[in-house]
Amino acid sequence: MNEGLQLTARLQRSGFLLDVDLHLPGKGVSVLYGPSGSGKTTCLRVLAGLEPLATGTVRVGNDVWQDSARGMLRPVHQRALGYVFQEASLFEHLSVQRNLMFGYTRTSAAERRHGWDHGLELLGIAHLLRRMPHELSGGERQRVAMARALAASPRVLLMDEPLASLDAARKAEILPWLEQLHEQLDIPVVYVTHSPDEMARLADHLVLLEAGRVRAQGPVDALMTRLDLPLVQGDAAASLIDARVVGHEPTDQLSVLAFHGGRLLLPQATAAALPANTPVRVRIQARDVSLSLQMPEHSSVLNILPATVVDVIDDTPGQVLVALKLGEADGAVRLLSRISALSARRLGVAPGLAVYAQIKGVAMVR
Repeated sequence: MNEGLQLTARLQRSGFLLDVDLHLPGKGVSVLYGPSGSGKTTCLRVLAGLEPLATGTVRVGNDVWQDSARGMLRPVHQRALGYVFQEASLFEHLSVQRNLMFGYTRTSAAERRHGWDHGLELLGIAHLLRRMPHELSGGERQRVAMARALAASPRVLLMDEPLASLDAARKAEILPWLEQLHEQLDIPVVYVTHSPDEMARLADHLVLLEAGRVRAQGPVDALMTRLDLPLVQGDAAASLIDARVVGHEPTDQLSVLAFHGGRLLLPQATAAALPANTPVRVRIQARDVSLSLQMPEHSSVLNILPATVVDVIDDTPGQVLVALKLGEADGAVRLLSRISALSARRLGVAPGLAVYAQIKGVAMVR
């Protein structure tokens, strides 16, 4: 799939209008993010052909699924997609293996790109094949539902808040498997959530929806540091940095991560098992980044990086939010810092100012 996924849709309902124009990558996880009622699930339903009153265009690569201008609307059963709902919705009278076979047999032999067991290893469910759905935990049920969707050899995988019905322990169990899908699938995954943690761990591309319209869309790391978007509001304001493990320092129990803009040290307990060159993603909270005009000579902070101020806005009373650039323009990484308004005045914080970012906390999210 070389041209990605396009959805332009308009759908009027009582008290709600969906009017979107989405351009999503042909691989990786695109997260539709926003509050309840923003239109996330409705977008998935339009993609799936479940909203026949919606007008617009649905295109997957070079394959057109809908074109209202030409009166063309491909029915649901002719769209090569997998759909995973909040509830696993397995067939209770069928074993796990027969549930997977159902997904497999609904696809014609000519369109099958994988065997019925394609998702067994990806989702770690080979040992569950003989079990019945009532014998599975909530996390296991969702993994089977995902494998069943993959058994149909979909061109697109749609996931509508698949963790919403799970408790914290089951969410922690299933998230690593979702990351496996992210890394190994060669199809686009469109994932609906309003959880900032799921968005930070899974998203490559982010679509921010508000009241049925697209507020912004683009790479997740770029959108999370845009000061004009609500993602930077509140205590959850943070930056995402994609890096690679380049070494470990066993004496000090630290792992070294490299990215465009510098290096980060992480407690080895977090990344000790990761071999060199493993890609990782870290999240840095804005509240954990302080600024200095000079390189601190005596500090307990391990990660201190040269940066340039890009923008600054008033935040909560008495505080400002500062957008920083790490590294050169072509590969620059954005970082957020929340500091007091008094500190900002004393330092003369303004666009173009060279500073040192003192990063007091780094969390590896995948």
